[in-house]
Amino acid sequence: MTSTNDQPIRVFQVATGNVGSEMIKRLGSQPDLELVGVHCYSPEKVGTDVGELAGVGPVGITATGTVEEILAARPDVLTFHGVFPDEDLYVQVLEAGIDIVTTADWITGFHRDTNHPHHSGRKVSEVIESACQRGGSTFYGTGMNPGHNQIIGVAVSANVADIENVTTIESVDVSCHHSADTWREVGYGLPVDDPALPDMLRKYTEVFADSVYLKADCFGLELDEVRFSYELGACTKDVDLGWYQLPKGSLGGNYIKYQGMIDGVPRVETHLEWQMTPDTDPSWDIKGCYITQIKGDPQIYNKHMIFPAPGVDLSDPSDFASIGMTVTGMPALNSIKAVHAARPGIITSADLPLRGFAGRFKL
Repeated sequence: MTSTNDQPIRVFQVATGNVGSEMIKRLGSQPDLELVGVHCYSPEKVGTDVGELAGVGPVGITATGTVEEILAARPDVLTFHGVFPDEDLYVQVLEAGIDIVTTADWITGFHRDTNHPHHSGRKVSEVIESACQRGGSTFYGTGMNPGHNQIIGVAVSANVADIENVTTIESVDVSCHHSADTWREVGYGLPVDDPALPDMLRKYTEVFADSVYLKADCFGLELDEVRFSYELGACTKDVDLGWYQLPKGSLGGNYIKYQGMIDGVPRVETHLEWQMTPDTDPSWDIKGCYITQIKGDPQIYNKHMIFPAPGVDLSDPSDFASIGMTVTGMPALNSIKAVHAARPGIITSADLPLRGFAGRFKL
């Protein structure tokens, strides 16, 4: 729903987990945003100052636990940072004319439609689009990867005259992402020869197929299909991360490809080079960054590297994890103004202006 004044956009946040806690810390420094409430799913959090939940001290906003309290606050935009989507909440919020920006499992909707049908029997994207049209509201999904990483890949392609292939790669150590539910869903810790593992990997990472469709849309390509393939790294010893255990022989790393095919040729791709531990066979040369490779004339190799702010000690695991949560959540916060001004309905990054990907200066 488009705003007609220059007042800060009123934001109601959902979730105070890894990303959510980091975004409570970051929202205070955003001059065009005002945090007006936070919704929690854990009953023991309701009634607590959200600053205390985020570890920053009281901020004067108390966590709530019902959709009615979200609607009563009359926010302009709801940011959703839960691990898994809450489509029933989405519908109620969108029908009330409140825009949604989410980092939970959504880029184009292909993955949710394919793997997680709505309990009504309709496609999730149809349910959300209908709610947007009834409320005159906008729904947008983003993150670092999938999300911002693919837009980096599209942007650097502007130098290339004749493109043959664009591949975006995430090459990271994922042990700092302390979301046990996420890693159980994709099968980390299961024996690599478990017959259920390939389908688990595909089903719970297929939002990266969304990212391939997003890039294809940006390039004006009609894909025949998006192919999934994988290599699995088995732990060579028992690994105890404190928050997660990986027995010897279990999945501790992977190399996944989602390839957008045209006439049997891969044209746009997303690769996931992940390690929970370096002690796997096979193992991969983790670069700790995001990479775009473009075959064409000329060819491009672009590394997007992320470093801590001066004075941050990465020997502290919480500071290391904080960086990952920041780069996941900030594309959502920085898009809010552009999303709030966008047309009603489901939109993707292809619909946003350049300012939708711009950060904010600290002046």
